Amino acid sequence: MSYTVLARKYRPQKLSELIGQDTLVKVITNSFRLNRIAHAFLLTGSRGIGKTSTARIIAKGLNCIEPSNNNLPTVDPCGKCETCISITESRHIDVIEMDAASRTGVSDVREIIDNIDYKTVYARFKVYIIDEVHMLSNSAFNALLKTLEEPPEHVKFIFATTEVLKIPNTIISRCQRFDLERIDNQLITKHLSDICNREDIDFSASALSMISNVSEGSVRDALSILDQAIIYSDGKLESNHITEMLGLLDQNRSLKLFEMILNQNHNGTITELEMEIKDGIDPYSILNGLMDINWKLMISKIKNEDFTLYDLSDDNFQLLKNISKKMSKSVLSRCWQILLKIHEELKYAPDILSTLQMGLLRLSFLANAPEQSDLLKLIDDSKSLSKENKPSTEKPLDLKDDELKKKK
Repeated sequence: MSYTVLARKYRPQKLSELIGQDTLVKVITNSFRLNRIAHAFLLTGSRGIGKTSTARIIAKGLNCIEPSNNNLPTVDPCGKCETCISITESRHIDVIEMDAASRTGVSDVREIIDNIDYKTVYARFKVYIIDEVHMLSNSAFNALLKTLEEPPEHVKFIFATTEVLKIPNTIISRCQRFDLERIDNQLITKHLSDICNREDIDFSASALSMISNVSEGSVRDALSILDQAIIYSDGKLESNHITEMLGLLDQNRSLKLFEMILNQNHNGTITELEMEIKDGIDPYSILNGLMDINWKLMISKIKNEDFTLYDLSDDNFQLLKNISKKMSKSVLSRCWQILLKIHEELKYAPDILSTLQMGLLRLSFLANAPEQSDLLKLIDDSKSLSKENKPSTEKPLDLKDDELKKKK
């Protein structure tokens, strides 16, 4: 039997299994229970957060034929009836999935319009799921307008897109829109932990935390990385496996490099940078590691929070605390601007290493420069001092002249 990747094996099959989409779950649940189901849904958001999975769940809920549902749409599809199974496997004749990225023309939409009036074969509703709908041409959108506004009672549309700004407002206004959120790292870590327990995989919490950070809010990306990491680790999953596999920078090294930059240890900064490049760490990962430290320091200062939220080792925790004591908010803000500038420069640099070296040296030179308020105070003090020490330009009074004035 062929292996099923984790991203497909643990794809949510019910609304209750969706992670981090509480608003969407609440609205759709209530609409099914009150029988106020929209004729068109628009699901937007970044990659891997459950748009297509949600579309299939809605389609299953509309058409589930479990006898206990009294032949009505249900918010909790059984997943066992022939309808649910065929929708899950993308082979249901009345649930049509269309990839707008490959079928962008008006002729593809006309095919939908021509068949829309025909009754379903054996489902309750005919459901059209159009993925990456923003890829449709303007002519295709215009052809869809009237049908989308007043479709037959047995037809439902579900659109999914990562770029909602490319969809005409006339289409958006005819749909019930849901903006799916990026998944919080802690929720992704918990989800990965549950899957590892089900798969009987030994793991460390720091490894899963690292995967969730890299996934950038995408559950699918996190599961894909986890799949690869399980194979790479060949036993217990540790954070060093993730670091080696993805060419990431160890947080401890980021902290040490950041400290060298702040202390204006220029030779140490260049040496550490060259060693990290030699160890196969991507230059962007080095820069992103420094930006992550900068961000943690600033947010912790603004919120007056400790660093316990960031899953640090004892040594790194103490090192971050020491750095925080040395740096003010204005200096951290300045460092962030310089790091962003370096990031931009790397995109167009003929030689990435030399650009990164010069950029980090520039950061080191300016990191501990006086703040603006201190500079203004120094200027004011110097002006006051120069006035005090300035020699008088008035002509000294002659005693003889003074006596003559008195006689007069």
